[in-house]
Amino acid sequence: MPSASPTPELPRFALDRHVCVLANRWGTRRAVGAAFGLVSRLGDGMFWYALMLAIALADGRRGVGAAAHMAVTGLAALLLYRLLKRWTRRPRPFRACPGVIAHVAPLDEFSFPSGHTLQAVGFTIVALSWYPGLAPLLLGFTALVAMSRVVLGLHYPSDVLAAIGIGGVLGGSSLWLVGLL
Repeated sequence: MPSASPTPELPRFALDRHVCVLANRWGTRRAVGAAFGLVSRLGDGMFWYALMLAIALADGRRGVGAAAHMAVTGLAALLLYRLLKRWTRRPRPFRACPGVIAHVAPLDEFSFPSGHTLQAVGFTIVALSWYPGLAPLLLGFTALVAMSRVVLGLHYPSDVLAAIGIGGVLGGSSLWLVGLL
């Protein structure tokens, strides 16, 4: 009786793994790994909390309102991505994808979706609705956070792309709920 051959990988998953491996190899360069490690660490919350504090201090009552709006959206994002991670239970690339190493320690066990990216997109949408002039800073930082998650071996590109979509819907819904759209 012939042995069962492994199920062939679907092309979209093969591309996801391939891009993940390539990005992760780029992260083995000391300067690249250090830069994306720093961005990722700031994306843990430090950058966003500092931004909320700065907005609240710089713009009085309006700033406090904007910071509170960001905080509530961030809390919703946190609850949502934790729920999704427990439900999907997708292993992180460094655990499941040969050739991928974790350049930093993960904050939790599962990969889908990228919580850093989901938070960054949600925060950015809300912050930009209040302060559009922050676009160059926030869009650039959010893009770097999203890239860092793949480069550091913690997420597949599909985790990040899904988080961008989910964060976009969450941020947009948050604006709609408070009447800013």
